[in-house]
Amino acid sequence: MLEVRDLRSAYGRIEVLKGVSLDVKAGEVVALVGSNGAGKTTLLRSLSGVQPITGGEILFNGQRIDRLPPHRRVELGITQSPEGRQVFGPLTVEDNLRLGAYRRRDKEIGQDRDRVFAMFPVLAEKRHLLAGGLSGGQQQMLAIGRALMGRPKLLLLDEPSLGLSPLLVDQILDAIVSLRRDGITVLLVEQNASAALAIADRGYVLETGKVAFSGAGSALLADPQVKAAYLGID
Repeated sequence: MLEVRDLRSAYGRIEVLKGVSLDVKAGEVVALVGSNGAGKTTLLRSLSGVQPITGGEILFNGQRIDRLPPHRRVELGITQSPEGRQVFGPLTVEDNLRLGAYRRRDKEIGQDRDRVFAMFPVLAEKRHLLAGGLSGGQQQMLAIGRALMGRPKLLLLDEPSLGLSPLLVDQILDAIVSLRRDGITVLLVEQNASAALAIADRGYVLETGKVAFSGAGSALLADPQVKAAYLGID
């Protein structure tokens, strides 16, 4: 579904992505892990089109997309739940979800909203409340729900467990597993590398803008070098 070839991106003179190559197959959950500053968020932003690239190619279902604007990538089926949630605080929960479907003109938006409410019942309870008044965990559910309203084929999730309690982290990870069962492909950036690799089909470890390791999630979890350097396990 997704092919990334020798991708490069920079902030001014500082090159952050230094030739990243990876693949994501349809129906997979692929985890992208690594230390802070490795380039994980920059990679997701490059895929969604909000961060310019300086070299390389991005192909989605065989079509080159790295020159397309963000809204065209959404139309093709790529949506993102960004780091830090970035919900629209002055708007209601329901309005935030409707904004996730802003490129759609079909009659099934209400059905998809109800699916989000079924996945995250607390959002249904608070549908008429302002998003800025939600807890951190509820805002994260809303950010994921808003991304789902675009009917993604590929969902980009950036740090969905950041700052959440262990119980809420489990709920978010369970939701990701259920999305895979529903046929949605997920590329997951996650600071909790052990938890991400435990639910991922495959994973990539980024180190200073390059892929340092790749393989099945279970294999990376068991790899002594990965455990020592990235999972905090001796």
